[in-house]
Amino acid sequence: MRWIWLAGWLGICFAVAGISGSWTASQIPGWYRTLRRPSYAPPNWVFGPVWTLLYTLMAIAAWRVSLAPPSPIRTCGLVLFLAQLALNFAWSWIFFRQHAIGAALFEVVFLWAFIGATTLVFAAVAPVSAALMTPYWAWVTFATVLNTGFWRLNLHSSRR
Repeated sequence: MRWIWLAGWLGICFAVAGISGSWTASQIPGWYRTLRRPSYAPPNWVFGPVWTLLYTLMAIAAWRVSLAPPSPIRTCGLVLFLAQLALNFAWSWIFFRQHAIGAALFEVVFLWAFIGATTLVFAAVAPVSAALMTPYWAWVTFATVLNTGFWRLNLHSSRR
């Protein structure tokens, strides 16, 4: 039964990854290629493997928390996890589908805060889960800096 829960969390995380990834991939050869890139932007091929690893770690983190005995703090952690996952999904929509770089920057700050809150609550329930969330939080910190660079360099050409 424990492994079914892991499959469920992997399914949820990779459903978000799959849809978001399709939005991203469809924009790489067109709109995204026209953007001015910050000098510290990694090559496009880096994002797929990094996000695959991060979504896997996130799913395992949520799974481990979901195995903890039921409690209000466990419920809070899982609700925060789903909220940050929804914000992750929304960022891809805003940046890649709406081409709204400034709005995406505003949104990623909320995503970062929700990842932090999730990580802190996970630490109280299952400390290993907090450790598994840390690379994601670090990557979104970098993504926020990267989004800022894209916004600054493309301020006059972005739609919002």
